[in-house]
Amino acid sequence: MTPILTGVVPPLCTPLTPAGEVDTRSLGALVERVLSAGAAAVFALGSSGEAALLDDAQRRTVLATVVEVVAGRVPVLAGAVDMSPARVLAHARTAAALGADAVVVTAPFYVVPHPDETAAHFRRVREGGGLPVVGYDIPSSVGTKLDARTVLALAEDGTLAGLKDSSGDLNALRRLLGALRERGLHRTFSVLTGSELAADAALLAGAHGIVPGLGNVDPDGYVRLYEHARAGRWAEAAAEQDRLAALFALTGTGDPAAMGAASSALGGFKAALHLLGVIDCPATAPPLTPLPDGAGAAVRRILQEAGLL
Repeated sequence: MTPILTGVVPPLCTPLTPAGEVDTRSLGALVERVLSAGAAAVFALGSSGEAALLDDAQRRTVLATVVEVVAGRVPVLAGAVDMSPARVLAHARTAAALGADAVVVTAPFYVVPHPDETAAHFRRVREGGGLPVVGYDIPSSVGTKLDARTVLALAEDGTLAGLKDSSGDLNALRRLLGALRERGLHRTFSVLTGSELAADAALLAGAHGIVPGLGNVDPDGYVRLYEHARAGRWAEAAAEQDRLAALFALTGTGDPAAMGAASSALGGFKAALHLLGVIDCPATAPPLTPLPDGAGAAVRRILQEAGLL
C-alpha cells in the first residue's frame, strides 16, 4: 500500500469444482488473465469471491494460490470478512502469514455498532493483524454505512490505508473525496470505487481506482476506462463505461422467481468466465445456485454484443 494504490483491482471470483472444492488451476488462470490486462493489484476473498460462503480451509487455499501465482508482480489484497472481531483478526494474521500485502475489512455486522465501536474494531485489526487495513464500505451486506467522520479519523491516524466504497452512494463518496483533499489525505489514502456502472463518475470525482466484480469478465475494458480517465479523455471513458454497463446485464440473466440477486450476479460472472474458457466449471458456493443451462444462450449473446466472443 506504499505508494498509494491506484488503478484497476479486480475482486477475484473463486472458481469451484463440481464437488465444491476450490479449483486452483482455474483460479490461477483467472489471476493471469487480469494481470495480463494490466490490473494494478488483485483482491481475493471479497464479495465476488464468495468469501462469506467458504470455510477457513477454502479461504486459505484461495489466498495461498493467489499469492503464489501473483509472485510479487502486484499487491495482493485479502478479504478478512467475518462476523466475530476475533475471527476477523485471525483471518488478518493468516493473510499476513501467507504473504498478502493488505487486508480488506468491513464494519462489524449482525450487531449494529456505534461509529466509535467500528473505529475501535479497525484499530484492533490494524494493531494486531500485521498488515495495512483497507476499509470495506458495503452497507447492503453488513447493515452499517461507514460515515465520513469515522473514515477521516481513521485515515488521519493511519489506521486505514484506504477505502473500498461499495456503498452505491456517489453523493457521499464525492463529499468524502472533497474532505480528504481539504486535509491533504488524498495523497496518502487510497479510495477505490466498487461501482461497475459509475466508475467513470467516481474517477472524475477523484477516486484513485476501481474494484469491479465485472472486471473478472472484462478486465481489459476497465483498464481502458481507467487509462482514459487518468489521461482526461472523459468522452472515451464514458463510451467505455457505456459498453461495460451493457455487459453488466450478465448479472440479470438468472430468473428472479428461482434465485436471489447474488446467485444471478455471481452465476452470470462465472457462466461468462466458463464460456470464455477461463474457468472449468461455473459452480457457485451454497446456498447460491448456478445459472441453469438455459441461461447460457443469454450469457453468450451478451458477451458477443460486448465484443468478447
